[in-house]
Amino acid sequence: MAADEESVRIDSWIWSVRLTKTRSLAATACRAGHVRVNGERIKPAHAVRTGDEVRLRHAGRERIVVVSRLVRKRVGAAVAAECFIDNSPPPPPREDLAAVAHRDRGAGRPTKRDRRDLERLRGR
Repeated sequence: MAADEESVRIDSWIWSVRLTKTRSLAATACRAGHVRVNGERIKPAHAVRTGDEVRLRHAGRERIVVVSRLVRKRVGAAVAAECFIDNSPPPPPREDLAAVAHRDRGAGRPTKRDRRDLERLRGR
């Protein structure tokens, strides 16, 4: 499972340690500028080495990890957790997320009072 080489492609490593679901998503994130290695924007074929700091913006939050082990193939979650040191800020608590209005299915169109309540909830 562990690669003895000195470097691995960044898109392959991000996928291998389960930071993204697919390698193509990792490559797309690199091309879009959502991945930085040691503060620099990089391409998907960039070589990552042990000790590099990888910043990945994905799914609405930023992940900051330091490479501690190089892997080329996708590994299990327990092994993947050993391959990097996670320095990411904690995700925001669920209470801070916006409240979503809920209507029962089949309740029909909202009344004027319902619309005012929805607008008040959304902060308009």
